[in-house]
Amino acid sequence: MSDLPSNTLTNVITKFEPPTEGNESDGWFNYPVRVYPHHTDYAGVVWHGTYLTWMEEARVECLRTVGMSFEELVSAGVDLPVAEMNLRYHRSARMGDDVLVMTRLVPDKVRLNWEYQIRTETDLCVTAVVTLVPVDFEKRKLLRSLPSSLEGAIAKLTGI
Repeated sequence: MSDLPSNTLTNVITKFEPPTEGNESDGWFNYPVRVYPHHTDYAGVVWHGTYLTWMEEARVECLRTVGMSFEELVSAGVDLPVAEMNLRYHRSARMGDDVLVMTRLVPDKVRLNWEYQIRTETDLCVTAVVTLVPVDFEKRKLLRSLPSSLEGAIAKLTGI
């Protein structure tokens, strides 16, 4: 999102850096967002459901950075529905804020646990974990193993 002004928040959002050994703060994908009027209620406070949309956008873009497009998954017959979601609201973002949606993947067998932090330049707004599971699109049955293309993307994201 090149239209965001340069500031200390947007200066750290250049690209995904895979985790490195001994540095647990690595591995976050950073997705910048500016809070526009359609993201908010009449008081200019971000509507709670908007955070979910931003998290999904960040997740899709994160996968794209390692060569896995969501369209590719769909064409391979794989769906990734949400199995579980846990959000904690700490502070509301407001209209005009520049927000950073940070996400990283923590795989657990075939479950994909995405951790999130959504923050303004000064405040933590939301923390969350969203768990996705791979499902055969046609049979609507849980897959017991991940497609190899998705495993490759996960390896790039997690350094495993």
